[in-house]
Amino acid sequence: MRFLHAPAMKQDILVIDDEQPILELFSKFLSRQGYAVEVAESLASARTALANREFHAVIIDQHLSDGKGIELIDEIRSSSPTAAIVMITGQAEVSLAVEAMQHGADNFLTKPVRLNDLAVFLKKSLEVVSLRRFEKISARLKQRGPLFFGTSKVMGEALEMARVAVENDGPVLITGETGVGKGVLARWIHENGGRNRAAFVEVSCPGFRGELLRSELYGHAKGSFTSAVHDQAGLLDAADGGTLFLDEIGDMELSIQAQFLKVIEDKTYRRMGETKLRRSDFRLICATNRDLPAEVSAGRFRKDLLFRLQVLPIRIPSLRERKEDVPELVRHFLAESNYQYRDLAPDVMQYLMSYSWPGNIREMKNLIERALLLSRGTKLTTQHFTGLWQQQSPMEEPRPEKKLNDLEQDAIQKALEQSGGNVVKAAKALGISQATLYRRMKSLRPQ
Repeated sequence: MRFLHAPAMKQDILVIDDEQPILELFSKFLSRQGYAVEVAESLASARTALANREFHAVIIDQHLSDGKGIELIDEIRSSSPTAAIVMITGQAEVSLAVEAMQHGADNFLTKPVRLNDLAVFLKKSLEVVSLRRFEKISARLKQRGPLFFGTSKVMGEALEMARVAVENDGPVLITGETGVGKGVLARWIHENGGRNRAAFVEVSCPGFRGELLRSELYGHAKGSFTSAVHDQAGLLDAADGGTLFLDEIGDMELSIQAQFLKVIEDKTYRRMGETKLRRSDFRLICATNRDLPAEVSAGRFRKDLLFRLQVLPIRIPSLRERKEDVPELVRHFLAESNYQYRDLAPDVMQYLMSYSWPGNIREMKNLIERALLLSRGTKLTTQHFTGLWQQQSPMEEPRPEKKLNDLEQDAIQKALEQSGGNVVKAAKALGISQATLYRRMKSLRPQ
């Protein structure tokens, strides 16, 4: 089932030519092709347009009343590195066209320009820019395994909503307790949706306050505040064409909520200290562990923003609500870590089933990795799950977390010493995967 498709955002095109009939012809034709077109008759007017707005593509005639179009290419590449540039030259200026491409033009056309050729070349140039961006992003993306949250009925309902979100482009609001996997689900929706060739940009709202969050989202111009020593692009720039994930949006301050609501509605924004209007065609996914309707009632969250966010609401249930998923999740994480024993002892599984898992899936993964380290490659027992002291008698003194970390550190250190520093051998001796070993080493590293 498909619904809630947002209309595709028009791509902004700047046409630069000193002949008014050409400008009118190109403008009408490209507008009919679905582009938002702005025109400029000179280098000066083009510079003004480029200073006030960001364009997806620029079409430049070489001969202008106040100079050569090629003079503008470096400036465009500096201010809008992802913009497609199409140069128009005379029949006898092929060498000049080659020079333009060396400066950064993506394509060139010779006069007289046929409109169908213009449409084809513009489309190809935009595709080249998109591919260039995709290749950069792909180099950063890690290979991820299939999504697994369990097979309980309540989890199945949440995953069905996630599949609907994959097929659509509307805002998604993921709710649930800390550690249930809201960020994992958000990334899965992105990577399986229509925007997976572009970036998944994550912003942790509690990590930034006031001007810092504004600067992080929108970017800033040099001198816009005390520590702004240079121009900086914001995360909305990076999310253009992809997904913006706002984690714990319930912690966003009211003043920023009001400003961001407008950004969601028209996809335009300005960097701090700038007047230039910029566009970002992003898909929005938000997550929170707060009760947002209660936050609205308390005056800490805007009602209109909540309405805008929960077009596709997804609630991930806690592990306490779906205890039947615990055995499957335990086996899943053990398999990921290359646990070499075929089955987990019944008493161990019962021990894990009796635990309340206040930290949910994140806590489970962490405790399983710790248990595997403490077992040093032997079969797991209840004694290896030292982090479950919360389940013991209230009279029992809990063991400090620092001592548990010391045990892990000791196990890793001994395995590395015995293997002569060989991580592959150390992981094998500990009975875990290399990835798990690296992750635990990182988590134990002093901050």
